[in-house]
Amino acid sequence: MLHKCKMTILDKKLYPELQEAYCADPQSGPCPCYHVGDQYLFERYDGADDFWKMGAGTELWDAVSRYIYTALQGGSIMRGWMKDERVMIACCSDGTRPVIVKLERLNYCAAYLEGNRSREDDLRIAAALQEI
Repeated sequence: MLHKCKMTILDKKLYPELQEAYCADPQSGPCPCYHVGDQYLFERYDGADDFWKMGAGTELWDAVSRYIYTALQGGSIMRGWMKDERVMIACCSDGTRPVIVKLERLNYCAAYLEGNRSREDDLRIAAALQEI
């Protein structure tokens, strides 16, 4: 079994009163890096390693990278806390404009087929894979 991890931006919060009181730029506004609905898919197999494709160094990446790594290894992201151990709701550590995300471990199987096949062969293979 192979694993992917999908990250979906669920929400962005803004606390202007905290920015006004504590930020060097009191009008810095909401996080400009991510937008609600954005999705990122991380994969790690067959020489590909998407674990590093996200902007390393962002507050969000610092907060979620360990959960993404766990999901890519097939581990439980948050057993006992979430209803589904393959799912985690997390956020970045920017206290004046946090970004809230949903992380999902996706399980799948990969089949590598070589050689010439007919259209009928392709349909039988596709039907067999659907049953897995």
